[in-house]
Amino acid sequence: MAYVDLLRITVLLVAGLATALGAVGAFAADQADDALTLILAAVWWPAAAAIGIWLGRPQRTADAISAALADARTAVALPDETPGRIALERLWPLGVFALVCGGLAWLLPQVPVIGAGYCVLWALAWRSREAAVTAIEDRDGVRFYVEPSSAFRPLQLVRTPGLGRDRAPAGHPPPPPPSG
Repeated sequence: MAYVDLLRITVLLVAGLATALGAVGAFAADQADDALTLILAAVWWPAAAAIGIWLGRPQRTADAISAALADARTAVALPDETPGRIALERLWPLGVFALVCGGLAWLLPQVPVIGAGYCVLWALAWRSREAAVTAIEDRDGVRFYVEPSSAFRPLQLVRTPGLGRDRAPAGHPPPPPPSG
């Protein structure tokens, strides 16, 4: 599975979990006439968004991905691609997190509200990682792939040749056609 695809899936999944947990928490708080939880959501969610935007700054993004990209093992052949299995192996804890937070909504509506805020923070903090990896891939003419591993082990990447690019870099005009 391409690393940029895993990053994209992670951000979209976490943003979706934020939406779902926010809806479940708000509904549960409304059913319990719990105005304090709704006030908590009104304060925590914007704060989490501001923190996520701050953590997602370009310099922080570069620092966050540099170690994984630098430690990538080099290979000359494309790895065996099983994107569904790799995504499931790496992202299943998100499903458990959502089920636990959502399941506790009827007892403690604050739990999914706080969980939604953390998901907002995470999605916004990771929002620019895909673009940063894509820029490095385009610059160096390589592709990074995720090796299958458990979610509890550090991410291992494989660097492969980019097999050339058939498009001009962003902001550059295409080369002139050959004169003949």
